[in-house]
Amino acid sequence: MDDIKDLADEDEAGWEDQRRAHQDIQARVQGQCGCVVVPYPDPRAGQQITRCCAANAEYEAHLANEEENLYHPFASKMEWEVARWAKLRGLSSTALSDLLAIEGVSERLSLSFKNANELNAIVDHGLPTGRPKFKREQIVVAGEAFDIYHRDVIECVKSLYGDLDFAKYLAFAPERHYSDEDEMIRLFHDMHTGKWWWDTQKKLDQHSPGGTIIPIIILSNKTQVTLFRNKSVYPVYLTIGNIPKEIRRKPSRGAHILLAYLPCTRLQHITNKASRRRTLANLYHACLGRLLAPLKSIGVDGLRMASGDGALRRCHPLFASFVGDYPEQLLVTGIKFGECPKCDVDADNMGSNTAPFHLRNLTKVLDALAALDEGNLSFVRACAAAGIKPIVHPFWEDLPFTNIFRAITPDVLHQLYQGLIKHLLGWLSAACGGAEIDARCRRLPPNHHIHLFSKGITCLSRISGTEHAQICHFLLGIIIGIRLPNNLNAGRLLRAVQGLMDFLYLAQYPCHSSESLQLLDDALDLFHENKDIFIDLGIRSNFNLPKLHATRHYSAMIMMFGTTDNYNTEYTERLHIDFAKDAYRATNHKDEFVQMTRWLKRKEKIMCHDKYVNWRCAGVEETMPYHLRPPDMTFCRLQSVSKHPTAKAVSIDKLIEDYGATYFREALARYITQLNHTNDPIPLRSQTLDVLAQDVHFPFRTLPVFHRVKWLSVDARGHGDATATLDSVHARPQWSSGSSLRPRRSDTALVSICGNPDVVSMEVIFSLPSKSVPLLFPPTVEVPTHFAYIEWFEPFTSAPDQHHGLYKLLRSLRGGEKVASIVPLANIVRSVHLMPNFGAVVPREWTSDTVLDNCNTFWLNSYIDRYTFSLFK
Repeated sequence: MDDIKDLADEDEAGWEDQRRAHQDIQARVQGQCGCVVVPYPDPRAGQQITRCCAANAEYEAHLANEEENLYHPFASKMEWEVARWAKLRGLSSTALSDLLAIEGVSERLSLSFKNANELNAIVDHGLPTGRPKFKREQIVVAGEAFDIYHRDVIECVKSLYGDLDFAKYLAFAPERHYSDEDEMIRLFHDMHTGKWWWDTQKKLDQHSPGGTIIPIIILSNKTQVTLFRNKSVYPVYLTIGNIPKEIRRKPSRGAHILLAYLPCTRLQHITNKASRRRTLANLYHACLGRLLAPLKSIGVDGLRMASGDGALRRCHPLFASFVGDYPEQLLVTGIKFGECPKCDVDADNMGSNTAPFHLRNLTKVLDALAALDEGNLSFVRACAAAGIKPIVHPFWEDLPFTNIFRAITPDVLHQLYQGLIKHLLGWLSAACGGAEIDARCRRLPPNHHIHLFSKGITCLSRISGTEHAQICHFLLGIIIGIRLPNNLNAGRLLRAVQGLMDFLYLAQYPCHSSESLQLLDDALDLFHENKDIFIDLGIRSNFNLPKLHATRHYSAMIMMFGTTDNYNTEYTERLHIDFAKDAYRATNHKDEFVQMTRWLKRKEKIMCHDKYVNWRCAGVEETMPYHLRPPDMTFCRLQSVSKHPTAKAVSIDKLIEDYGATYFREALARYITQLNHTNDPIPLRSQTLDVLAQDVHFPFRTLPVFHRVKWLSVDARGHGDATATLDSVHARPQWSSGSSLRPRRSDTALVSICGNPDVVSMEVIFSLPSKSVPLLFPPTVEVPTHFAYIEWFEPFTSAPDQHHGLYKLLRSLRGGEKVASIVPLANIVRSVHLMPNFGAVVPREWTSDTVLDNCNTFWLNSYIDRYTFSLFK
């Protein structure tokens, strides 16, 4: 028995050491240990040459505003506000004309335009060109001409680079960031901290020192714009890596620009499928080649460009990375379906985590492409030997400093959420039974971060990436304890799912270190070490999935181009709404691209003028220096309670009966006594505190009660981000919603007392009547404004479960009764989610509303968001 106890102690000590090591890694990634910035050794890189007119001053000069009218060419503020509303809020031209045709509307609003056509004339002729104009050209492939609507790529780069809104945030030279003074632990976040920019700057300096690299990021993906007619458009977007990723990932900031609409032909007249696919690929590359052709010379020689603040630099726009899903990656690289678009791994070894691979040999591929001059047969054979399709002059063939196989970036949306997670759901449904999984989904306790799927998850069809992300918040917890067929050990299944979940969350960190990237690889190894459970269950025969193999490239690509939020296809899915779907709806569906480009041009003009008007209204301010630094992963947030209580006067008896605050009187008396003796040299003992609390009398009969506390985002980076609700905790009684009664809700939360986190159940959020405070406390005592009545859970176990890595929790009981306290609401840190220990079969009498009371044992869910994951992993 002593030997067993010694082994248990050793395991516990090992877990504790591992937990502390992980916490140290998280602290360094979160910037708690500081950040050491090592600039590029040549100070000429990114250096300013001279200055010119700032962007807004140049815009003002083009307005030709002889009068001091802030809103010119609009006659008044009212007219400008109406025009902005009409163009930016999705109102159709017909609807606007009908509105203005109502007798008296134009006169009452003092508008100079009477219909949509007159407004369009003001926008077309009165506002300066905000962004580059569209051109219509024909691309000839295989003897057939195709229309392409596009903008000049250099002008697009100038438009983004010269936007005053981005001026103070731009990165002009590469840097190396470290979390320690010894420069041993490197940090990767924005694109300028990756290896690609540093290495490319060195190559550029050999040819032309002192240049400023503008990394070009290209995104393309065909999208359907109608539900029934199968009408599609093929937009290509462009952004630049100089703009911080926190700005680029918000479509409302306008950091992406529509570069072109590619032809959407299906080439149905070509009956041979192989020939049709080859022609489509050649058409794609011919179009992209035409779009990016100016980069060939300017990328090497450079071009003087002004940022929004008027600083001139010699800029070198270089193609850096391509963002697209797996079919787009194959189309861009010319690789065959089922193979990796980046490396030479054999298709039969894609399920292996140890099979060797190398980045595809670009020199060999370029030599094969050069065989085109030797005739078609030699060209096809050379391309086959090089492992690519016979594409005539791919667009990346002559681009400077470009390796297309390195430029392919990870795709969290399609590779992980819509790829591996989609597969995993099917595997788990087959292994555990869809009925049991759905029964558990319906009995999860509510939480701000948890979407309750009332009908389960196995019956869902066409699951979106957002829904897959919501499912991942609880996927591991619902399979704990479930019984597998043939009584197979579920430990391997849990470890496999844990490995994949950990990889998913780590892959989305906004800042990585060389240490956290090792955790990423360890998580992937954990999945591979246990994945054979699905083979033993007869669900899979192999794991040769390209999307699974792609995970082996994540660490290297994060070190190369920064973290995955630099290049996520989620952005294109959102951009499709603005640049494709909304634009198509604004047309009459005849010769739609002409109308779409015109509609977009007008919208962009209004948006540019809106920026100018806001700048004028705010007054001319000096641009304060801004220092790019690692993203704030300390998750700063502001606790917020509504100004007025939800219930103004709730009696204590009602708190006990309706809110479940059984020991409210005793807990409040103890808290008042304890707060009054805070400054005592010797803390009160528990028994003494109980005795003194009996003498406390409440000078009130009712209390103001709040039903929710929120945590709001803080613009820690200074990017001008809008406030958003990040988290919330509910504590409300049973209430009526229409004809039905909604049950009482008491969310679980994390409370911090003296820096120690514990889990509690929030029963009541309240404040003391202002007139009662002087009667209860002396003037020297600082009394909080809001309080929470909580019920405690036992402290965390010293180590998480070895099979799934979650911490076990039990209700804190004293003599069979729940332990309750009152604490300042400020001590409540955030919400937490508890996964009930369902056992082999979930009790059917449990419900989502009662499971916290019915169940005695829980698992702390560490996957509800990135903060919880980093805190408890």
